[in-house]
Amino acid sequence: MPKAQFDWRPLALLLAIAALGLPLVGSPATWLTLTVAGLAMGLIVFIIASGLTLVFGLMDVLNFGHGVFIATGAFVATSVMAGMADWTGSASALQNLAAVFAAMLAAMAVAGALGWAFERVIVRPVYGQHLKQILITMGGMIVGEELIKVIWGPAQIPLPLPASLQGSVLLGEAAIEIYRLFAVGIGLAVFVALLWLLTRTKLGLLVRAGVQDREMVESLGYRIKRLFVGVFVAGSALAGLGGVMWGLYQQSVVPQIGAQVNTLIFIVIIIGGLGSTLGCFVGALLVGLLANYTGFLAPKVALFSNIGLMVAVLLWRPRGLYPVTNR
Repeated sequence: MPKAQFDWRPLALLLAIAALGLPLVGSPATWLTLTVAGLAMGLIVFIIASGLTLVFGLMDVLNFGHGVFIATGAFVATSVMAGMADWTGSASALQNLAAVFAAMLAAMAVAGALGWAFERVIVRPVYGQHLKQILITMGGMIVGEELIKVIWGPAQIPLPLPASLQGSVLLGEAAIEIYRLFAVGIGLAVFVALLWLLTRTKLGLLVRAGVQDREMVESLGYRIKRLFVGVFVAGSALAGLGGVMWGLYQQSVVPQIGAQVNTLIFIVIIIGGLGSTLGCFVGALLVGLLANYTGFLAPKVALFSNIGLMVAVLLWRPRGLYPVTNR
């Protein structure tokens, strides 16, 4: 059978928006600064949304409680980095990065463990029941936020950048924040790792096969239920990592940080095509670029630019940019 041709049009749309921004912004240096900022924001949103995309695309679970894993990751990072204050304030870039990566690993571990408990207690009884999933997971997020207030308090907690990630570098006349370049690198690494895992490994093959024909995979001796629990834990861990990145992006965290980002996450997932990792990636970049361009050109328009983008994309492609074929 002939191979299906790759659809380049969503990527062309991404390039078109970036190209259109140049004459509208006027200054090439300002355009480059806004573009890198948009890519950084988009890739942070992708890290957060990729976990939910993974869970919905492979498990058909609408988890509106995803925000609690984001908030948990962010608050765990505040504790870890506060305990490593000597390293975050050091002049050594290696010590700074070691503190950041330690916070990321701790956030992913705690968010993954919370995801395991969340799946067993809250999600497992409502598999296949979307309305109940929405209601019970939203309730789980509310309870999770209150528990965060009990542990860390209701007040805003600062999450400052380590010394080596502060400041900017000059590319010609454009000033690019170092942390944004760091966020771009982490986001691209997560994207490549997810694609490789899902398309090039036996584990990814089993998970995708289990989505298509669960009974057949189980008849071959594989325990699909355990694989799907692993998928949920991985999605929760990615949300925890995204929470750290978003907290450092804002340089502060509040218990409602997950709920604040939830709407943006679902916009990205709907734009990309429910359950599509590549669609989530392209959708997040579109949202990030458009938000930064409109924020510079027309700040009031930026307030609803994401909604407008989603409406425009759905009018063009009602199932999203890269719809999952079996949905």
